[in-house]
Amino acid sequence: MGYLEITKKNIETEHICCALGAKQYEHSVAEKKKWLAERMDEGLVFYRLDERAKVFIEYLPAEMAWVPIKAPNYMYINCLWVSGRYKGNGYAKQLLHHCKEDAIKRGMDGIVHIVGKNKYPYLSERRFFEHMGFELADQAEPYFQLVAWKWNEQAAMPSFHKTGTTPSKETGITIYYTAQCPFAVGVLEELRKVAEAKNVPFHAYRLTTREAAQNAPVVWTTFGLFYHGEFITHEIMSANKFEKWLTELLAHQKPRQSQ
Repeated sequence: MGYLEITKKNIETEHICCALGAKQYEHSVAEKKKWLAERMDEGLVFYRLDERAKVFIEYLPAEMAWVPIKAPNYMYINCLWVSGRYKGNGYAKQLLHHCKEDAIKRGMDGIVHIVGKNKYPYLSERRFFEHMGFELADQAEPYFQLVAWKWNEQAAMPSFHKTGTTPSKETGITIYYTAQCPFAVGVLEELRKVAEAKNVPFHAYRLTTREAAQNAPVVWTTFGLFYHGEFITHEIMSANKFEKWLTELLAHQKPRQSQ
């Protein structure tokens, strides 16, 4: 099987893997494609298996990445995804080596990526990247890790920004997100309806510029959920899972509120 690079010339006719077969996300996929096309002028590459499959890598120069990191002259991986029956065939390694070859051609010093301390939905597994030669560069609460694979030993080790805007202190649910993932955009109204049905205030803030994302109050800017200003999760929960979590949270709070 061969690979295909998505470009501004073919992005309207080619799929971008993420939400294959999910008609409810058609609108958010269109927004994702628009976001990708705009980033391609900044050096973004979307490279996928030339099949109807969720096998792809998305990367761009770290200076242009929509995350609060400091990694000059590194390539940043937005997403590396190999799913289902395609796992175990070496595709992830091939995609990663494509990224490395591209980064070397551009004169870069290494590659950087955000992973989780353990296994989490929507975050890459640290173990695979360590196996490929990445090392821990920095950590951010509560479970985010920045890993780097550098071939220039003189290059500075990447890090998370130590400062940035503080999360909203609004009551209830606050979500920060970008158009980088169609699932994040597509599920918002469903989550809003759940929160409103339980009389919980719901606020969603879309990060619409690179500067805003690089100074965001959440490390993984694709999606960050807060409750009363406290970070809860980066996971893009389904409406059912969100409703279950919120129901349990409110039930747990009732005894304290009545005291």
